[in-house]
Amino acid sequence: MKPVTERDIRASFVNCTKGESQRLAVPRDLDARPWDDLDFLGWQDPASTERAYLVTESGDGFVGIALRRAAPRAGQVRRGMCSLCLTTHPGDGVTLMTARKAGKEGQQGNSVGAYFCADLACSLYLRGKKDAGPGGRFHESLPLDLLIERTAGNLAAFLGRVTG
Repeated sequence: MKPVTERDIRASFVNCTKGESQRLAVPRDLDARPWDDLDFLGWQDPASTERAYLVTESGDGFVGIALRRAAPRAGQVRRGMCSLCLTTHPGDGVTLMTARKAGKEGQQGNSVGAYFCADLACSLYLRGKKDAGPGGRFHESLPLDLLIERTAGNLAAFLGRVTG
């Protein structure tokens, strides 16, 4: 992913108002992000564990979506699988995230959801830059470029559901 600026981030959101995009918390460490290893930028709002954001390249620009994280369920010890990168995590490592749909459907309260890595570090798990723990990544015979392509396709499908 090419580096993104705060201005790019705020202008990219498709499922919230301009006012909401101006108020959301943008990561302060954009210069320190490993851009060559990222397929998208994902982060949690430091002021609320319920809010997360995702920005990715699309065409000539960026597309951003605001996400709402489901509340963790007490006592849940089973593993969950991220629908983007297919990494598994125990307990709260995978969480349901919902996005208000863009446009008129979103204004009517419609949303879509999927299970994602709670920290939105899918790109780093795929590349082995972040450890998901024992059993977190299944051994696959696909080369890295095809794993990345599959994850990008899964993300594009989710974005299509948000914007479509």
